[in-house]
Amino acid sequence: MDIKSYKSHAEGFVKHFLLADHFLPYTSVLAGIFLCKMVYDITQSFSSIHIKSYSALTKVERTEWNNRGISTLHAIFISLMALYFVFFSDLFSDQRSLQGLIVFRSSPLSSFGLGIFHHCLSGVAVAYSLFSGEAPLYTYMVLLSEVTTPEINLRWYLDISGLKRSKAYLINGVAIFLAWLTARILLFVYMFYHVYVHYDQVTKPGL
Repeated sequence: MDIKSYKSHAEGFVKHFLLADHFLPYTSVLAGIFLCKMVYDITQSFSSIHIKSYSALTKVERTEWNNRGISTLHAIFISLMALYFVFFSDLFSDQRSLQGLIVFRSSPLSSFGLGIFHHCLSGVAVAYSLFSGEAPLYTYMVLLSEVTTPEINLRWYLDISGLKRSKAYLINGVAIFLAWLTARILLFVYMFYHVYVHYDQVTKPGL
């Protein structure tokens, strides 16, 4: 695709998606912001009452503790959504050829799930897929790597709570290894294979 084609593609994207009124995507983004604030407050209240080591943390550590509560809950949510759409939903099945190209299929639920993103760096890519409707399947495949986040956050919780020598810390390390191997290595091999099989669809312009 030459420079002129990229320019035309970008102009079409801005005109038809970013400047259009998409109630669901914007609602999901606002819902994500609200839920982040709610989870932060719940984590703070719960930890203050039920976690003894929480009160001994510094202000910065307590903020990090609460933020990891958001990170963990979001990772569980998006991992379940991704697992469903990548492996169980028939939305992206080859059997539904009448629904159009796989790379341009979406549903209200898949769009809502993409709207609940929280990482600034990945937010740009996810927002593009959300508002353009392009490649939500592959976006969910990448987001499935979030399955490793709860284990990493738990490792930090165990460390900051003085449980680095506990059996739970050892088990957590094994869980991180297995999750990382599956979600961040083997899954990407599958994704590249899937792109290869559907290369004729992936290379078609969406606008």
